[in-house]
Amino acid sequence: MRVLGINQGHNGSAAYVVDGELKFYIEEERLSRQKYDGNPFRGMLEAIKEGVDTLIIGGTSSNNPKLPWTGEDPYTALVRKFNPKVKIISAGEQHHKGHAATAFYNSGFETAIAIVIDGSGSHHTYSSEEGGNEVSGFETETVFSCEYPSKFEPLHKQYGTNDPMGHVSDDMEIKSGVTIVKSYEAVTNWLGFHFIEAGKTMGLSAYGGPDESLPDFFTEGKSNKNVFIPSYPSGAYISPDVMQKNDHSHQCQEESTCTTEFTDLEKNAAWKIQNDTQELVGDLIEKVLSETDEKNVVLSGGYGLNCVANYYFKERFPDINLYVDPTSHDGGTSIGIAKMVHYKETEDTTIRPLKSLYLGVTTETYDNLEEIEGIKVSDTSYQEVAEHLANRKIVAIFQGRSEAGPRALGNRSILYDPTDVDGKSRVNKVKGREWFRPFAGTILKEHFDEWFETRCLEESPFMMYAMNLDESKHGEVPAITHNDGSCRIQTVDKEQNEHFYNLISEFNKIKDIPILFNTSFNLAGEPLVETLEDGIETLKKSEIDFLYLPECNKIINIIK
Repeated sequence: MRVLGINQGHNGSAAYVVDGELKFYIEEERLSRQKYDGNPFRGMLEAIKEGVDTLIIGGTSSNNPKLPWTGEDPYTALVRKFNPKVKIISAGEQHHKGHAATAFYNSGFETAIAIVIDGSGSHHTYSSEEGGNEVSGFETETVFSCEYPSKFEPLHKQYGTNDPMGHVSDDMEIKSGVTIVKSYEAVTNWLGFHFIEAGKTMGLSAYGGPDESLPDFFTEGKSNKNVFIPSYPSGAYISPDVMQKNDHSHQCQEESTCTTEFTDLEKNAAWKIQNDTQELVGDLIEKVLSETDEKNVVLSGGYGLNCVANYYFKERFPDINLYVDPTSHDGGTSIGIAKMVHYKETEDTTIRPLKSLYLGVTTETYDNLEEIEGIKVSDTSYQEVAEHLANRKIVAIFQGRSEAGPRALGNRSILYDPTDVDGKSRVNKVKGREWFRPFAGTILKEHFDEWFETRCLEESPFMMYAMNLDESKHGEVPAITHNDGSCRIQTVDKEQNEHFYNLISEFNKIKDIPILFNTSFNLAGEPLVETLEDGIETLKKSEIDFLYLPECNKIINIIK
């Protein structure tokens, strides 16, 4: 059975599942080079080449535009041209179920509670059990009980709306006002960022702290309606009567804007929304645990990418089995809906945990490198590249298939020496990023618990936690240590990524540091590099020193 799942909307994506196995996953922006591209046509074509029996179309709505000459949506029309008998399924009204399915099937758990925390899921119209006016709302927080092959029973569902209604049924609540993620987005927008760039707010939060001058963002577990004003369905904003709206933007359009300073109030607002929302999500987890006997919890939806909160959950709930999906954003739902079709139609009960995120579609042969204008190609080795890094050269690595999700995991990464005290500012300048944003690191798995307070985690292969450095290691890797003493960290072993593991091992021999500075191979405002052509183009227009190709033992630099 060959299933193609797609997500339309921001983070457009395609996932190809054959007999229950995830063969590839790709976000459209990687192929089109258009950030947040929501129309996954190029990703679809990669699957169509292999053959598709079923297409399932996800997103937040089933109201796809129709072609006037056929009456079909464009996605159906594309697949049908190659297979006239293709089965079409619409999942536009199952957005949160898609999030839950991705996390559950990827987790490896036989049963689990899935908690989805999202900004805006599927839109629905409901009326209360007692009757009355219908209300249109959209999913914000949903809890599912999950079991193979395809049971996703909603235990709690909350909708956001402009219209007050209260409880619709025992398992459903329509909440007038702003919800957890919308509140976070509102603060993000108030800080001068696009609402979808909540990761910047998370990074800035480490520079803030408690501030009595700030109003209460939440009261009795709900957003303060005097602070957050809903503007559904697109978002929310902070009332200028309570917190004066910024008249400036902190968007990093040019290098000169990347040094913009923030006021104490802005830093403290970022800290407060981070602290308050992770407490609220923690309270929801606690409520779910008190009402069920389940010890397996999976977390997904946009908030699942909050690696600071994820680490907090590991401290607060040490006795549960927590899995946070690395494709928690909307793009990842294409995986869940494709797998859901397979498991429902076949009644397969085989557990297939996510073992690798190297799921991109691009493979390279590295032929004719010497014919490319403007570059110098040389033979190299792990040792030589490690020496470049030890000498504080900026080295991009390109190999194999690209990483799924937003984290660079050593196949499309920019690498640097983590011991350089000026490393953050240097690489931020090269990438065109804001000064306050932290960088991640990758550590040899066998040294993980020597360097970090792991909170019982044995590994962190997908970089989903911002962990505290062990006290004995403070000051040793300043380039990847955030203002609060944390680091978003990936563990790697030889089985997971042999070339990357060997390179870090050679660096460790030179500097006695089993860690490399690791950030995504892209520049500000650009998608992650997908092809070698993308990589060479990025090298040419940046101050990155080298592009390393471990699969052919070559290194590239630009001829000046």
